[in-house]
Amino acid sequence: MKELKTINDVLATLDNIIQETEENNDTLGYFAVLYNRVTLKVKEEIEAGYFEDAERMEKLDVIFAKRYIDAYYDYRSGRPVTRCWDKAFKLSTDFWPVTLQHLLIGMNAHINLDLGIVAAEVCKGGKIEDLRTDFYKINEILSSLVNEVQDNLCTIWPPLRRILLKTGQYDNMVVDFSMKIARDGAWNFATELFGKNEEEIPGCIQTRDIAVAKVADIITNNRLSIEILLKIVRLGEIGTVSGKIRKLKEMETEPSATAVAV
Repeated sequence: MKELKTINDVLATLDNIIQETEENNDTLGYFAVLYNRVTLKVKEEIEAGYFEDAERMEKLDVIFAKRYIDAYYDYRSGRPVTRCWDKAFKLSTDFWPVTLQHLLIGMNAHINLDLGIVAAEVCKGGKIEDLRTDFYKINEILSSLVNEVQDNLCTIWPPLRRILLKTGQYDNMVVDFSMKIARDGAWNFATELFGKNEEEIPGCIQTRDIAVAKVADIITNNRLSIEILLKIVRLGEIGTVSGKIRKLKEMETEPSATAVAV
């Protein structure tokens, strides 16, 4: 794998993962496409001067992406990964989760665990409060894309919107989760890590990983009536996994009504 030094290096590596998963008909490609979209958005905002410190934000973006990319290749090679990423990757072998669940469980691991770790890391030798404004800006971009993808998927697979709206679970399953990942949890974790001694950090990360892995159950475990409805939605998803990956890639250039305003 190419060494990651710039956002362009990240984008090239994500393209490789997307191509690999598309060729292998692998549902892990769903999150890779979403993450590619996130990275492109962050790159655009860095170049547009959206962040207070562009150089620091590119560094954060690269280190942030590396945690996902390393986890992906470690899992492929049979090496251990964090609990929350292990749950996300293992979901790829299950037929029943709908595409949206694959995306959300990946976002759970990457935002609720990885983002705080990376934020603390890039602030070493400085003050973490200096990052606060830019941290919340990148969180706005990340969380807004949940709704964007939600709308896109419901356009491709109308039964998802119709059934979840009818049961009143639409907001609970998607928007509620969006609020959870956008809240202060990731920042609080970053500040907690920043205040730890080096020898305390691994244990702190492990404790957080256990908690984030439990959050994954919100996405994968539902009461029986919702499980049945999700299975109906899953059977209504037309096309192969590769076809869905291609469809998600096509949507990258489409304007979104729910994109964050900057």
